[in-house]
Amino acid sequence: MSTTARKPKPRTSAAQPASRTAGLRDALDRDLLALLQANARASTADLARQLGTARTTVLARLARLEREGVIAGYTVRLGQDVRDQGLQAFVGVTVSPKAGRDVVRQLGRMPEVHQLCAVSGEFDYVVLLRAESALRMNTLLDEIGNFDGVVKTTTSVALEWKIDRS
Repeated sequence: MSTTARKPKPRTSAAQPASRTAGLRDALDRDLLALLQANARASTADLARQLGTARTTVLARLARLEREGVIAGYTVRLGQDVRDQGLQAFVGVTVSPKAGRDVVRQLGRMPEVHQLCAVSGEFDYVVLLRAESALRMNTLLDEIGNFDGVVKTTTSVALEWKIDRS
């Protein structure tokens, strides 16, 4: 009776758009990132076990993905209970021509600004703003409305997060 070494099964993973996979070399990279997105605190030993590969392979992959900028950092996601302790609002901001850079700089100085997106359509920017109270939210909205170059703001308070994949 002869024994032959089994070839490992090729790794399969759902295809992703090229822009999201720049710097990813294979399915192992994609699977590693998916595991980290689910739990960034997972140990390398645990990741290796789930991926069916050596811990040193995981360490080398992580180092390369970090070096190439695919992994920009590790973070903490707050649970719904923590997010419910205050208000969150989406603020559409319209700016006068050539004022965008200054407005972005001013918004960047506000710790309550959690996201800022340049958008097409009715507004120039959409801001995700978080405040501990309605009074603080009102003060922040007044501040933003008074920035040089801001023409108009439109605010929608988030009542409940139905889907959150962040």
